[in-house]
Amino acid sequence: MRIFLSYSFSALATFIHSFLAGLISNGMFLLVTEMVITGVSLIVFLVLLCFFLGYMERRVAAFMEIRLGPNRVGPQGTLQIVADTVKLLFKEGLTPDSSDKFLFNLAPFIMVVASMLVVAPIAFAKDFQLYDINIGVLYVSAVSSISVIGILMAGWSSNNKYSLLGAMRSGAQIVSYELSVGLSLISIVILSGSLSLGDIVKSQENGWWIIKGHIPIIISFVIFVIASTAEINRAPFDLAEADQELTGGFHTEYAGMKFAMFLLSEYINLFVVSAIAATLFLGGWMPFHIGGLVSFNHIMDYIPSSLWFFGKTFFVIFIIMWFRWTFPRLRVDQLLTLEWKYLLPISMVNVIFVTVMAIMGWHL
Repeated sequence: MRIFLSYSFSALATFIHSFLAGLISNGMFLLVTEMVITGVSLIVFLVLLCFFLGYMERRVAAFMEIRLGPNRVGPQGTLQIVADTVKLLFKEGLTPDSSDKFLFNLAPFIMVVASMLVVAPIAFAKDFQLYDINIGVLYVSAVSSISVIGILMAGWSSNNKYSLLGAMRSGAQIVSYELSVGLSLISIVILSGSLSLGDIVKSQENGWWIIKGHIPIIISFVIFVIASTAEINRAPFDLAEADQELTGGFHTEYAGMKFAMFLLSEYINLFVVSAIAATLFLGGWMPFHIGGLVSFNHIMDYIPSSLWFFGKTFFVIFIIMWFRWTFPRLRVDQLLTLEWKYLLPISMVNVIFVTVMAIMGWHL
């Protein structure tokens, strides 16, 4: 048995279940308690993660622009994001008189809930997965599309022409780039023969797909990163909230914690797309192995699976942040041209090559 298999969270889950079972005899109450603990733990984890991503983004921006970044509030500026959060907590949340108040207040919740639901099938480490659904790839694609409803709802209910224009831009952008994202995911599904994220990770035990899938999978990975960046409205594809044109876009009228919820959903989406890229293309929690190098592989096996997963995920996050501080914002026509004239045709042809490669067994 490989060494990294000993780094499993199943023992911890069993211990927690046994401890709660000793306190709660009713099976239904026990199940509900475990679900509540899981949900609260997930929320706390994602909030803390967003704090870290906010700090990381400012540091990456400073690195790209050859400056220091936050360095006054807390050690090395680590408490700057906490100070910003406290500011948003105490900032008054205003609701425009002419807005549709119910939909206006509902939109941020839809954004955050949709973002958190996508986390469920992601395997953070070996035997550490909230829900290993057998259609995980389809689930991720379907649930992640719900966020556009929140954006359209926020733009329309604000009764502001800038908000509405930003929402319509976002709708066209997400619907367009979902096609390339889906075709990139299909490439991995074809090679692995499964829609389950857990099975896809296990299929990379003898090599990550980006390595053993050769050039077609490298193309799929590049397209996935570009299209996912557009789908989560990150620069240089942030036309939905272009400050110079729309003063904030679909969340122009939002302030306080409602605005913070949009920011929270953006960082959760950034983590989710990076985690999906790491899972499907970079092996997820699987270590890096080189055939024939037994000693090297054993050393890799000593690294815990969770470190492999988060290391790969933050590598993709860094690439997406690199995009933001490198490329200028695209115009609307350039945005749609990139998808419909370049990424989508390349993705369709690439899927054909992947299918041929799978039939011929060239990926083994």
